[in-house]
Formats: sequence, C-alpha cells, structure tokens
Amino acid sequence: MSEEMQSTENQGTENQGTENQGIENQSIKNQSIENQGTKTQGIKIQREEMQRTEMLLGYDGIENLKNAKVALFGVGGVGGYTAEALARSGVGSIDLYDSDRVSLSNINRQIAALHSTVGKYKADVIKERILDINSCAEVNAYKVFYLPENADDYPLDKYDYVVDAIDTVSAKIELICRCDRMGVPIISAMGAGNKLDPTAFKVADIYSTKMCPLAKVMRRELKSRDIKSLKVVYSEEKAKKPEIQLYDSENNKPVPGSVSFVPSVAGLIIAGEVIKDLALRAKEEEYENS
Repeated sequence: MSEEMQSTENQGTENQGTENQGIENQSIKNQSIENQGTKTQGIKIQREEMQRTEMLLGYDGIENLKNAKVALFGVGGVGGYTAEALARSGVGSIDLYDSDRVSLSNINRQIAALHSTVGKYKADVIKERILDINSCAEVNAYKVFYLPENADDYPLDKYDYVVDAIDTVSAKIELICRCDRMGVPIISAMGAGNKLDPTAFKVADIYSTKMCPLAKVMRRELKSRDIKSLKVVYSEEKAKKPEIQLYDSENNKPVPGSVSFVPSVAGLIIAGEVIKDLALRAKEEEYENS
C-alpha cells in the first residue's frame, strides 16, 4: 500500500472519529438540554415514569393520584381501558371488581383479552398488567359479580372515586344510589354497543343525555330514586342494526356488536375525568377557601 493511500485511509478513519465525536458531543448537548429542561420544572420531581404527567398535573396532582383509592366495577371493553389509564397516571390504589373470564369473543376489543389469557379472570389479568406498569400500586382483584343482593358486602365509603362500567342495569342503579348516599364520587358508563363513531362520546350529567337507550332507562330509574345528578360518559350516535345477530348462550338475549375503537375510547374518557377530578381537587379546594 502506498504512503499516499495509507495516509488517505488514516485520514478517513480520523474523520470518522471526528464525526463520531461530533455525534457524541451532540448527544451530550441534547442530554444537557433535556436535563436542564427537567431541572426547570422545579426541585420537586417525581420518578421518571411520571415526569411527563407531572408537567401537566403538577407535583401535588401526582401526589393526589398516588394517595387516591379508586374502585373499578367492570374491567371489560370499557373498564379495562379505564384501568390502563389510571395505572399509567399513577393512581396508588385500585380495586377491580369483575367475575368474568377472558373468552375468544373478547379479543376483538378488550385490553385483557389475548389468546394467552383466554380462560383467565379479567380482574387477575388487569391486576398483573397494572403492577407491570406501576409496581408501587396497591391492586386488589375481586372475582365477584356486583348485584343489589350482595351490595352490603362492598365498603364503598373507603374510596375516593368509583367507576361504574357494569352492564347490568339493576347493578348500575344500586351502585350509583349507594355512592350518592355515601357522598362518594362516581362516574358511570352508558351504552357503547352497536356503535362505530368514537367521536360521538360526551361527558354530561345523566339528565342532559340524549340518543342513548341505556341513558334513557337510567334517567327514569334514577329520577324515581331522587338522584339529583350523575356524571356519565355516553354516545350521541344512533345505534347500528347488526348485520348478523348473535345471542347469549345462557339467556338467549341479543348480543350487541362491538369494535376495538369505541368502548376503549369511552374507557379512556372516563379515566380522564377521574384523573383530573382527583389530581386537581386540592387546587380547587384551595381556590374555594382563599
């Protein structure tokens, strides 16, 4: 190899080294900027998993979530996604109530449903998922079916918030009435079946709802029980008529059609309301008392 070629090769290696050094310096610079950005958020900073959330909710908001105790009744198509968002937002204590097991028919829409989880209790699957997201959380999975007949077994007054993602109307009514009597905040999911428009969901008081058949029933029943208000998530989309009709094998009732992108959105909206209410409650109380 000639001296000229050797010199050129060495120069190429040297330039490559300079280039790598430039990349490394840029990386260090970017890291410095990132660290500087984190530093400017204040000396109170949460663990890394919560930093992006803290940017919006503040340190006190994250602390409120960490100290909050939430009950979630139903962890299927709607409730499963609510649980996911509560976990990722750092809610410190979550109790899951659901007696169902994962089935093949759940795979098209439920976050707990995989071929590897078929046959497992949904509450157990969601609990495992929450703890993998936030190992500091306290999570209890109760494989029970909430009904008016066993409602006395549930100490609802220990919760800061209750999420109603139950399908059974009588159970929804009982849960809502008990929370109302105890002064426990509750948010309720209305119908998400036979719908295709995820943008049609609204957050409203139950007495301001329209178009939703389940909400219509709930308005009548809650009014007769003197329930003054209830925060709900409902859809203003007119229900679609299924192309084919399936029936429940146990009670021969029609099964509603459902897709992945509708009940999931309802669940995330519900979680957003719970998270904002819990995280910002202290600021609102401070403002009211000032």
